[in-house]
Amino acid sequence: MKQMQAAKAVAPGARRAYISPEIVQRLLKLSDFAFLVSFGLWFFLVLPGHVGDHDLSLPAFLTLTLSFASLLAMRESGLYRISALANPARTVLVALGLVLLLGAAAFGLGHILMQDVSWRMYLGWALAGGIYLALSRLAVALWVAPRVRDGVFRRRIAIVGGGAAAEKAINTLEGSKNLDVEIIGLFDDRKDERSPEHIRKYRKLGNVADLHDYARHNRVDLVIVAIPLSAEKRLLHMLKQLWELPLDIRISGQASQLKLSPRAYDYLGDLPLLSVFELPLTEWGWFLKGLMDRILALVMLIAFSPIMAATAIAIRLESKGPVLFKQKRYGFNNELIEVYKFRSMYTDLCDANAARLVTKDDPRVTRVGRFIRKTSIDELPQLFNVLKGELSLVGPRPHATQAKAADALYQEVVSGYFARHKVKPGITGWAQINGWRGETDTYEKIENRVKYDLEYIDNWSLAFDLYIILKTPFALLSSSNAQNAY
Repeated sequence: MKQMQAAKAVAPGARRAYISPEIVQRLLKLSDFAFLVSFGLWFFLVLPGHVGDHDLSLPAFLTLTLSFASLLAMRESGLYRISALANPARTVLVALGLVLLLGAAAFGLGHILMQDVSWRMYLGWALAGGIYLALSRLAVALWVAPRVRDGVFRRRIAIVGGGAAAEKAINTLEGSKNLDVEIIGLFDDRKDERSPEHIRKYRKLGNVADLHDYARHNRVDLVIVAIPLSAEKRLLHMLKQLWELPLDIRISGQASQLKLSPRAYDYLGDLPLLSVFELPLTEWGWFLKGLMDRILALVMLIAFSPIMAATAIAIRLESKGPVLFKQKRYGFNNELIEVYKFRSMYTDLCDANAARLVTKDDPRVTRVGRFIRKTSIDELPQLFNVLKGELSLVGPRPHATQAKAADALYQEVVSGYFARHKVKPGITGWAQINGWRGETDTYEKIENRVKYDLEYIDNWSLAFDLYIILKTPFALLSSSNAQNAY
């Protein structure tokens, strides 16, 4: 009982979303490169008057070489690590020393090759570089330092298994250099001497079913399974319970008796890992999708604002009540979110939990409501959910908590239904443009929706998202699709 309570408890700060250091590092590298190139071109090309020359290749080549060399030197010196970014004084001093050294070398080479490279250009470039490094690293440190204290850059790892295999994996992780991870505890179905209640300071928080519940309420970024591959039945039972969760799941290579090529493994520090389930959207992809969502949602809100204003007026003229309807729906990792829609029913007949399906000629739906539901105009306020980060433009449609297929809840009809919540839900999706929208009066309809949702998750890419966005207007206008929406 105590173990189950521990598994459900939310640790302080455990719900803070994980931020991949890779995202911060890539953005900073892009910023550094853009600055070094632009100021390099200014000081070595524009100021000396080479812009009018026919041959600009040499100063441009020197500028790009100097910029690449500066980035490489800072990376190899560890200046893009989160620990370094949280300590701006040391980072600025080391980075400035590297830039001055490389700039001096470039000045010497440029003077030999071009003859008219003035030391003033080098001094101006070095001064501008120093100011940029000081300001940028101070700004980054102000953002990074409090998040380092909150542990948002630290991966939280759950260990499945116990005994010698789990202890060996823990020892390897703790002995790895420059690895910022937090082992939250162990989960194991065994209750005998092979699976002790503690491995050093780490205690068993429950069984594998408890891990499923723990991950719904706490932040878990990675599950490492310290179970031999030879324990096939036990391994399959565990994976069946966990595959719906939005987690990376890996098997410790140390727990396997198979001696595979080193290239078969991914490595976390010095620990070899075999991939079992991977998040469909990894660090950089998740960032790019979120950025694209917000930019396109803002553009769409501006473009559709006249339609949205006209819809709001029509709703208010036809029936009393608020223009917007808010409904609790399942979001990423089964979290409940409040989704916005234009109200399409009479206020006193609205169904907040969607316990009753909307059918053709449903008396609860207003005349304006029938039109905006068929054309999906009622979904436009969900662009605000996208801006808030609760929805994506593309993804599995968010379903209401009591939504049913015929007479059964969706999760009762489809095995593995909640696997569709491994990504944020979307305003449109792969299922919708393939005709699976509207009423779910049969089991087949929700089964096909989930089938297409999981197919989207397995094949996600930015190009796939753009394809679905471009296809959505044509799908909405198709007669077969419109007939399914009431």
